[in-house]
Amino acid sequence: MPDMESRPITVLLVDDHPVVRAGYRRLFESTTDIRVVAEAEDGETGYALYRECKPDVVILDLNMAGTGGLETLRRIRARDPDARILVFSMYSNETMIQRALQMGATGYLTKQGSPGQMIEAVRQVKRGRLYVDPELVSGMVADMTLHDIPADPLSVLSKREFQLFRLLAEGNSVIQIATLLSISPKTVGVHHTNIMRKLKLENAAQLVRLAILCNVIQV
Repeated sequence: MPDMESRPITVLLVDDHPVVRAGYRRLFESTTDIRVVAEAEDGETGYALYRECKPDVVILDLNMAGTGGLETLRRIRARDPDARILVFSMYSNETMIQRALQMGATGYLTKQGSPGQMIEAVRQVKRGRLYVDPELVSGMVADMTLHDIPADPLSVLSKREFQLFRLLAEGNSVIQIATLLSISPKTVGVHHTNIMRKLKLENAAQLVRLAILCNVIQV
């Protein structure tokens, strides 16, 4: 469903291939609720344009000359912890997905995905929801079945911790969670640490994976 807000979703495209940028600009022009406001062919320009335009969603390639995608992701998130960044990459391995999510990406798609997935991903990321290519999720959980974890692994969490677990799995930042729950970012950080310790998780990708297996979130 299209975003019901009257203002279009503004997008910054950061990709070093002009043909790719042109293709997705045309794709978004075919919608009524997504508009490309700027394009960049490298990370340095992408970072500068983010500061200038403050788009709703950044679509970011990882493999670029100069300032690469991950460094650009880090810089944007350092400047704006609420930035919503959709990684759009040729890389589909779990290590790269984990790194992007750990660094604050709100979504991850491969360049083999369909145009429809890109449109849906932009809409979901704009709403603050995590969006990961369903085929990538299938690969991520393929080696982790419900037999590998306790019958009710989330029972070790308090009510507040479960609330934060769900918000983290949905891709919310520490600042967003603190605002939503009217608590300090430091308190969110303490809960986050306790959640990771209790569930024996090492990174954001594992947290998302567990949330999917336990039907806390759907992607």
